[in-house]
Amino acid sequence: MKRFLDNIMENAAYKRIMSNILSLFSLQGLNYILPLVTFPYLTRVLGPDKYGAIAFATAFISYFQVLTDYGFNFSATREISINRENKVHVSKTFSSVLTTKFLLMILSFVLMSVIVFGFSKFRSDWLLYFFTFGLVIGNLLLPTWFFQGMEKMKYISLLNMGTLLIYTALIFIFIRHPSDYLYVPLINSIGAITIGIIALNLVHRDFNVKFAVPSLKDIKYQMKEGWHIFVSTVAISFYTTSNTFILGFFASNTIVGYYSVAEKIVLMVVGLLNPVSQSIYPYVSSLATKSKEAAVNFIKKLTLIIGSSTFIVSVLLFLVAGPVLTLLAGDQFSHSIQLLQILSFLPFIIGLSNVFGVLFLFAFGYSQWVSKVQFIIGLGYPILIIPMAYYLSDVGTALSLLIVETIITLSFWKLYKKANQEMMNTC
Repeated sequence: MKRFLDNIMENAAYKRIMSNILSLFSLQGLNYILPLVTFPYLTRVLGPDKYGAIAFATAFISYFQVLTDYGFNFSATREISINRENKVHVSKTFSSVLTTKFLLMILSFVLMSVIVFGFSKFRSDWLLYFFTFGLVIGNLLLPTWFFQGMEKMKYISLLNMGTLLIYTALIFIFIRHPSDYLYVPLINSIGAITIGIIALNLVHRDFNVKFAVPSLKDIKYQMKEGWHIFVSTVAISFYTTSNTFILGFFASNTIVGYYSVAEKIVLMVVGLLNPVSQSIYPYVSSLATKSKEAAVNFIKKLTLIIGSSTFIVSVLLFLVAGPVLTLLAGDQFSHSIQLLQILSFLPFIIGLSNVFGVLFLFAFGYSQWVSKVQFIIGLGYPILIIPMAYYLSDVGTALSLLIVETIITLSFWKLYKKANQEMMNTC
């Protein structure tokens, strides 16, 4: 009888998880559909050279986004969440975080200007970088951390959809020739800044948050709270956002364009894993508090399901790399076929990484192990990618990304085995 009831409860849980996955897919549908509309259009209109220039500029500016974000997406989210019923404290936190981010944005702008006008590689196309910097301003104005802390993520979903709709519409209106490439970051920035301004108005209107100039003490407090997360984020960014940027130092914009197109296609596929992880994580976390054994057994089943399904996807992507690239990017990017084949096994590798890292180690309270692995590997990644990009260009860059993600997954798997052993010893 007990086994029968357990099976009913397990089936109910699986149905709930599947329902949540489908719901997230439907909610995030525009996030997948709209890029699939603009991506083929931009690659065909701009060509590898201009598309590569935009990709390099975006990768460069992303470092300033990391600096401006600092560690507030976690530290400020936590503080807002804890004190959400205290309107005075929420307003104080909101004001101090927003002011600190603004000061970091000013610092970022000064650093970017010095680099752009100090090096000929950047100076020759300086307007591209200044237009792209608008993304940093938009990111500053959009208080994702506030909505996360208040657990009102529907605002972020709607605002992100708004940004994508504005971007998509303007791309088709203004981008007609390769010479229009400067309008791409400008349109992106205008959309981000517009949505950011709307978001700030929503914070004031719907949550009655009032801005007040913070004290120096409040700013120092926020900097201290976010410091460790910031350091970890910087290290992680070395292997998540540095590939295009580092390659751009050793290769032409055209080569960067070839690589960025292949990477973008693979990351679109990998992005399909996010709704799965987001839906399963709460269930695993809850199950782990009730029965570690049941949670471990569930993870084992999940490893088989996600491992086999992502392996099939990776094999298919490898086999149809040519037709996929021709369909999505056009004949000008035929050079990217080899790069896409190298990166095609990332869905399989990252899928397992999510199971061992996020769905097991995080859910079972071993998040510090995950952070340590990411931090160490992130700091060491430049040692791998710089010579690979220098000697093997785009192929070396693709291989570097594949190698580092494999190392991370194997590290998480070892920690998964270690944690299992520890739990068995304590039983």
